[in-house]
Amino acid sequence: MGALSAAGGMPAGGPSRRQFAADFLHATRLLGPLSRLRHAFARDLCILAYHRVLDVADEDAFDFDLDLVSASCERFRAQMRLVSERFHPVRFADVAAALAGGPPLPPRAVLVSFDDGYDDNHRCAFPILRELGVPATFFVSSGHIDSGRPWAYDWLVHMLLRAPAGRLRIDELGVDLELPPVRVQRRQLGAQLLDRMKAVPAARQAGIVERLETQWGMPRAQGHADCRPMTWQQLREMHAAGMEIGSHGIWHHMLARLDDGELQAEVAGSRQAIEAALGAPCTVISYPVGGVDAYDARVIAAARAAGYVLGCSYVSGTNRWPPAEPFALRRLAVERHMDDAWFAALLGWPEAFSYPSRQRIG
Repeated sequence: MGALSAAGGMPAGGPSRRQFAADFLHATRLLGPLSRLRHAFARDLCILAYHRVLDVADEDAFDFDLDLVSASCERFRAQMRLVSERFHPVRFADVAAALAGGPPLPPRAVLVSFDDGYDDNHRCAFPILRELGVPATFFVSSGHIDSGRPWAYDWLVHMLLRAPAGRLRIDELGVDLELPPVRVQRRQLGAQLLDRMKAVPAARQAGIVERLETQWGMPRAQGHADCRPMTWQQLREMHAAGMEIGSHGIWHHMLARLDDGELQAEVAGSRQAIEAALGAPCTVISYPVGGVDAYDARVIAAARAAGYVLGCSYVSGTNRWPPAEPFALRRLAVERHMDDAWFAALLGWPEAFSYPSRQRIG
């Protein structure tokens, strides 16, 4: 593998150009007519993908991955108000029913989804969704709900930010370098390490994190207030209020990196745990990480066999209706640098204002 660099940032030219265009459309009030024209001809389903909704007072001092913070509470409220006023929010249950010959989806259908299961989903996002009458689907990793432990990828970034100066050596990833002294460079290093982790089997990924926990004296079992999963009681409360709960595996492993037995255990076991805890069917799964290398035909077959009826990727885009493959639904990532104008443009004209997220651990 090539050497790690300090380079970081979004896709070249992507956000700055899109932000400029969104500001122009907002200032000239052209987005409305363009959006109406686009939606008059394109019959598709837009699925928004979030991770965390959280107010971060000091980004420099935040000890976890900032790229997982999709929006502040204030911005999320504005986004959901736009969804409720200009679009038709739906559930995956509505999608499944329409595909089975039931009531058709309304025009301008939008689905709101969350990956992982952070407790700020309950603390910050859920009250806003309930207030505005917008349903959402929360894809949770059942093993983390059971244990309360932070996710391994989160903890890797946390350890990199907190580790003492010294040398970092990870033979499995071809890494041997001095830890950068500057925090922003450590964040960039973390993003590159997460990309490289995707290329190795799940067991080896876990081994890397566990070895660094021991080396730096930062056991994940100790947890952290800024990176906690929801509880089953919180999920039951949300489900009773009309939110959907879907599967994100048991331990957030990349499913395509598992052998057949491990894969079956992840997809079937997580579904069984969610159904047992909520007393309701779990029929939709979001593939952890979710890029084109995180799921494949074998993963889709395992999800079908486990009883799911729909599956979500983290591949950027909308879904023509009806979708050719209901187990490879695309989503539109929402990220914290998107302001109100960009978010409106993202939903109004997604082909022009979405792009592959730099977030690699959905």
